[in-house]
Amino acid sequence: MSAPKTMVGAITRRAAATLLLGAAGAGIALNAAAAEWAPTKTVRIIVPIVGGTNDVVARLVQQKLQEALGQPVIVENKGGAGGNIGANEVAKSPPDGHTLLVGFNGPIAINTTLFSKLPYDPVKDLAPITLAVTAPQFLALNPSVPATNVKEFVALAKTKKLAYASVSIGSASHLTMEMLKSAAGIDVTHIPYKGSAPAVVDLIGGQVDAAFLVPGNISEFVKDGRAKVIASTGAKRFPSMPQVPTMIEQGYPDFVAVSWIGFLAAGGTPRPIIDRYNKELVKILRSPDVRSQLEKMEFEVVAGTPEQFAGWIQTEIPRWGKVIKATGAKAD
Repeated sequence: MSAPKTMVGAITRRAAATLLLGAAGAGIALNAAAAEWAPTKTVRIIVPIVGGTNDVVARLVQQKLQEALGQPVIVENKGGAGGNIGANEVAKSPPDGHTLLVGFNGPIAINTTLFSKLPYDPVKDLAPITLAVTAPQFLALNPSVPATNVKEFVALAKTKKLAYASVSIGSASHLTMEMLKSAAGIDVTHIPYKGSAPAVVDLIGGQVDAAFLVPGNISEFVKDGRAKVIASTGAKRFPSMPQVPTMIEQGYPDFVAVSWIGFLAAGGTPRPIIDRYNKELVKILRSPDVRSQLEKMEFEVVAGTPEQFAGWIQTEIPRWGKVIKATGAKAD
């Protein structure tokens, strides 16, 4: 038996209404996507250290980010105080998406414990966008230093006054050597620099004896004989230098110290802005040409979500804090 015409009409009207509502919903979604946040003026990317891999990473994404956003993007170096000056500038900037930070271990995870007081809170005053890259560190020596492994380096440090360079106070390169000093019972004089470039120059020039440096800062000098590497701080050997044993292999259990670089905005930045930057930066970092350049710099590309980066930071702060408290290191 067929349905009455009035019932058929009602069903047809309901179906039409459902279709119209669905179309309206789709239209709203399309309009929301089309109205995605975009900057209205120049975007500043603050690098809180002079030169080095942080600066290179910033400039690798600069042009592509500018093209994606439709506004000028500039990179500014604001070094000093272990990265605190640049980080504080971003933390105190308006949360409107026009100022970004290229953060790293020091000002984000280490300095909370290393400095007695910070002018900003790295968790509350900065908003994670994405962890960009990670890398182990290499224990690099000037070729004149008569040591081919960690055991020999430690023995030498107990009989001779040695000095080491760090890329800044509170950097991973600083704290990692302090870890070794504490674990091995040695005293090596700390010479802090304002960036990796001058630290490397003095290392290969013989003004300092040693330094913990990320592979991208030292590998080319190892290849041409102006430096040598005796250990890696990764959990496993680094693919580009498989001949270099880890600190763990050389008798230091759990000696893992990873350097990293990520992008952050001012705390309180609205989620649509964070999401737009995450979308664009992840796309840029994973693009074949940028990924290739980062891998040539000996980095592992991460490019994850804001939540993943926030979780990483929450893990890194106590991990480095434990090292600082164990070694008694202080920056002020």
